[in-house]
Amino acid sequence: DVVISLDRGDPKIYYTFWKNVDDKCKVTIKASDLMSYFADFDEGGVFYQLPEFSEAVHQVHRVVGNAVTEGRYIIGGTGSSQLFSVALCALASTVNVTPNNNMKKKQIPVVCAEPYYSCYEEALEEEKSEIYKWQGDANTFDEEGPYIEVVTTPNNPDGRLREPVVKKEGGMVICDLAYYWPQYTPITAPADYDVMLFTLSKATGHAGSRVGWAIVKDKEIALRMIKLMSLVTIGTCHEGQLRAAKILEFVANSYERLANGKLANGKLSNGNPEVMEQPLEKFFEFSHRMLAERWTRLRAAIKRCGAFNLPDYSPQYCKFMKKTSHPNPAYAWMELKTGEDAEKLMNELKIRTRAGPKFGVSSKYIRVSMLESDDTFNQFLERLSTLE
Repeated sequence: DVVISLDRGDPKIYYTFWKNVDDKCKVTIKASDLMSYFADFDEGGVFYQLPEFSEAVHQVHRVVGNAVTEGRYIIGGTGSSQLFSVALCALASTVNVTPNNNMKKKQIPVVCAEPYYSCYEEALEEEKSEIYKWQGDANTFDEEGPYIEVVTTPNNPDGRLREPVVKKEGGMVICDLAYYWPQYTPITAPADYDVMLFTLSKATGHAGSRVGWAIVKDKEIALRMIKLMSLVTIGTCHEGQLRAAKILEFVANSYERLANGKLANGKLSNGNPEVMEQPLEKFFEFSHRMLAERWTRLRAAIKRCGAFNLPDYSPQYCKFMKKTSHPNPAYAWMELKTGEDAEKLMNELKIRTRAGPKFGVSSKYIRVSMLESDDTFNQFLERLSTLE
């Protein structure tokens, strides 16, 4: 058997939906288009950001109801990974001096409750920043003074909804909301944190476009982030922004009601097929159904093999779907009942997963992606059946 990989959250699960609407989401770019560095001077000073991208971000969050965007700064980036680093720098740089005013910068502790996303620690350890440092589990953090807490909700890897843990004076929060979309979890209220991160890869599955965005409340932090973006990469790719705008607008328009030829946002439809002709099953219904079916099949396979535990999730009322629904996390957080090395067992089955220690916890845990292609997911279940 060949090795199958469920290590990364590569969102191939959404391919079928987008293949069926290929013609409705095409973007044509001529050789003379998008040649300038500059795109817009009005969106909070984000000179590199296309107005249609900013508008599409506002629209999709308004329709889904998962984040407050009114009166906030929308800052595009190369995926949310770049924006995470930029947000850290912007927040840490606001703490300029030590109490004795000697202008020596302090390394601001960065913490996150275990189990935390594996790349946070790895990225900070590699970066070796002089103004912030990785300090591990937020649950054990007990220092005074400024700190940055990263809150991922729903959490990667275990799918739990989270809030800040430390809650001390001088604390700053970055909220990673990559999975706060209705296919993964019920939308109970719009998120409203000082710095919120989203990514197209998990919202719609278009990981290769490398588009993310930050929603920032404070003007000073937003301007620092924009400046850092301009220094590091002179902004982000206009072609990626244009594609993201097209995709996000398509999804949002499918849920906006038409009234007298106008969308809920007041725009004329003008017979636009992307507005008038929507698929019978809209994107979030499709993606929710696909993930729910996979979770049902996985739970049945785990029950039969008897080797692992899976988390239980409580249903909640989803304001977007207007019904009670169960969470369908993007990853299965699996615990080997014997307490032994779960990754080693998976390697024996030629299944590549991500081990618990990368998330700050025991090796009896592994993270398994629920977003891979149908073929890979089916092979995964077949190999699990050999443990029965």
